[in-house]
Amino acid sequence: MKQELTPIHTFKFIDEILAQQSINLLSLNPKKTLITSFAELENLITEQKTDIELLINLQETLESIVCTQLQNFPENIFWDFDFLVSSMLRQALVADEGAIVFLKSFGEKMVSLTEMFGNKTEMRFRYVHDFMYGFEWARWVQKEPQKRAHIEPFSPVFLDYLLVKGKELLQRINHGQITSYKLCDTGYRNPFTFSREPEDEYRLLTCLAQEELIPVTVWNWNASPVWNKPFQEMRQQLALKLNIQPQKH
Repeated sequence: MKQELTPIHTFKFIDEILAQQSINLLSLNPKKTLITSFAELENLITEQKTDIELLINLQETLESIVCTQLQNFPENIFWDFDFLVSSMLRQALVADEGAIVFLKSFGEKMVSLTEMFGNKTEMRFRYVHDFMYGFEWARWVQKEPQKRAHIEPFSPVFLDYLLVKGKELLQRINHGQITSYKLCDTGYRNPFTFSREPEDEYRLLTCLAQEELIPVTVWNWNASPVWNKPFQEMRQQLALKLNIQPQKH
């Protein structure tokens, strides 16, 4: 007899959590407006794997990641998860330590990262976009491409790097040693020269997506991450072209 996921362990339960929030679940996919539901993602997962213990652990890990993003980035705009889910599943199935141990460790790293960079610490970033859509990862790979080009955006290796970077950044903020990450008059940090107010962030990222200038197309289950384009420079140029105003500090 085929085992079924209990209601609390179905991926649809994550959709219900999201539905209770007063947020618009926008996708950055130029071809559609709203994100792929977790119920739809569950269908893609079960096409590859139907082991009940793995599905329960994957669902629990994703639920904790989603809830932590909601709590720490309430003003986030784009909420795609497709490639994160496919990456988690793929990595779990080949992990030396086994799938369940991998998912537990992965979930802990993601939750720690989200809490560290969100609105409840001195870090106070407004969006998860730079992390989820691969801008941070592409910049990291570009520094040492021979060593890093094979490391994917949601690899524990990259997550560990971000955790170390985050701790260092927090220390520098606490010691008043920050120049490029100053708080804006909105109360959020913005390392860019241009405004990242919600309407500006929306315009710029949707234009970048249309121009195929997003390093990781997270809305695509089978995304092929790209690191070798000058994403930072192109983002700055497009902000100028769109007449997005300088950030006020």
